[in-house]
Formats: sequence, C-alpha cells, structure tokens
Amino acid sequence: MADDLSHLTRDWLTKASHDLQAARIVSVAPDGPLDTAIYNCQQAAEKALKGWLTWRGLEAAKTHDLVRLLGEAADDNADFSQFEEAAEILTPYASAFRYPGLTADPMPSGEEFEEALRQAQAIYNFVIALLPPTTRPEPTKS
Repeated sequence: MADDLSHLTRDWLTKASHDLQAARIVSVAPDGPLDTAIYNCQQAAEKALKGWLTWRGLEAAKTHDLVRLLGEAADDNADFSQFEEAAEILTPYASAFRYPGLTADPMPSGEEFEEALRQAQAIYNFVIALLPPTTRPEPTKS
C-alpha cells in the first residue's frame, strides 16, 4: 500500500514538474503564448497540492479551485496557509485565458506570467520539501 501511495504521489508531482517545465519553455519561445504558459502554472500548483493530499491519504477534490485544495492541505498541515495569496492569484488561470470573453485582455502580461510562475514554483517546492525522496519525480532527461 505504501508503495502504491508513493507511486501515485510521484505521478502527481511528475505532472506538476512537467507543467512548470512547459510554462518555462512556452514563455521563452518566440511568440510563445503566455495564455498557455500561465495555465500551466495553475496546473502545476494544482497537481502539487493533489500530490500532497494523495500522500496524506486524503481524497483530492476534482476541482481546479486552488483555494479549496489549499484549505484541505492546510487542514492537514497549517503551514500551507502561507500560500493563501498564491492560491487566490493562480486559481483564475484555470480558465481566465483559456476561453474567449472571460478577460478584457486575451493574453496575460509578462509580469503576470512571472508572478504566476513564481507562486506555482513556491507551492511545488514546499510540497517537495515535505515529502520523502521516494515520492519525488525522476530528473527530467534532456
């Protein structure tokens, strides 16, 4: 059972890591679409939180609402509450730039993306630091 839990947690964190990597790659590509990159930031934070909840044996809600997921994580470990602002910043990016008409601007600014990436990376790093090495993703091969 512990091996299954480690494996599933690692799978969540691998996906989170890939989302962070994709956000970085897209953001520096010539004409890289920042709407896609910022979505990947939200996804990375979501998957990191779901990885933590999985590791703790808690069912992660099927939601993109990081405020809700963070609340569930903070109920288990109060230190997660330091990321309340990050969750509020990132949650809208699950849909804000993904569908027409939801925002005044069709693309986030570079500053908006950089803040989203910083916040998502902070949540990911925090989760990784809490978990044992057996749950951490394999290094990405170049």
